Amino acid sequence: MATAAARSAMRAVRVFEFGGPEVLQLRADVPVPAPRDREVLIKVHACGVNPVETYIRSGTYARKPALPYTPGSDVAGVVESVGEHVTAFKRGDRVFTTATLSGGYADYAIAEANTVFPLPDKLNFSQGAAIAIPYFTAYRALFLKGHAKAGETVLIHGASGGVGIAACQIARAHGLKVLGTAGTEEGMNVVLRNGAQQAFNHREANYVDKIKEYTKMQGVNIIIEMLSNVNLATDLHLLAHAGRVMVVGCRGPIEINPRDTMNKESSIIGVSRFSETEEERCECARAVLDGMASGWLNPVVGPEYPLEEVAKAHEDIIHSSGARGKMVLLP
Repeated sequence: MATAAARSAMRAVRVFEFGGPEVLQLRADVPVPAPRDREVLIKVHACGVNPVETYIRSGTYARKPALPYTPGSDVAGVVESVGEHVTAFKRGDRVFTTATLSGGYADYAIAEANTVFPLPDKLNFSQGAAIAIPYFTAYRALFLKGHAKAGETVLIHGASGGVGIAACQIARAHGLKVLGTAGTEEGMNVVLRNGAQQAFNHREANYVDKIKEYTKMQGVNIIIEMLSNVNLATDLHLLAHAGRVMVVGCRGPIEINPRDTMNKESSIIGVSRFSETEEERCECARAVLDGMASGWLNPVVGPEYPLEEVAKAHEDIIHSSGARGKMVLLP
């Protein structure tokens, strides 16, 4: 295969207008970007697909990139070349990123060197593409914003998806009691294999009663919430005194009774990786790299799509019957 230096054009998904999945256009004439000072050019082997990318593409998200743009942030691949003042990486290194400058749905992507990390040989590229947003988001929600402590009970809503599995593994490794929900039997088994002591089917009408019963009516200390527009009002009834709901995902409005926060002096805390500071990112990175070294970080890859099927991937991540690991694009 020709190296980036030997070719001037690459395939990349381009968005020229906001809208449905059909606005994702795979082009073969996109110039291969060149790394500048403190930047790394990565030959993309896999790129994670995240729900937030569908909101941005549709134009409904608070942050709108300038058009045209290429979506995608969590890339895994091999360093193709580096810009000036990059000493931590060299051509041929296996890496993953927490962000890209040029977009990850492409054959090559540019990232700032301080957002690039070594990918251990024991993890494949699809797993590498399942690290950045899921594990950094989960760690930040649990510890930097949720102040989780060993011995507390955490309920992870939608625990069979990328962020959910990451939260299960992180919470279990840090001594929390982990409960998870999923929408299918297969999803519940994934949750149990990845650190949860108990799984519940959130499609069952009485699943909330089962959680209350399991906790002996004591409630849970923290809820990691992927679909707050459906679950938030119910979540407030599942909390213990001084419990926290961490809003990681939301697809619309919901009506709640604020009195339900007063009774238990509970908190609703929003979490967005776009707001993370450099210091927070470094702390998340330390935790993730430690998880790799210790062996508890083991990303679960779900559906994989070729770049040509990017529109289907965007359709499926919102409308699939139940998540089962991290969705990945393979250029």
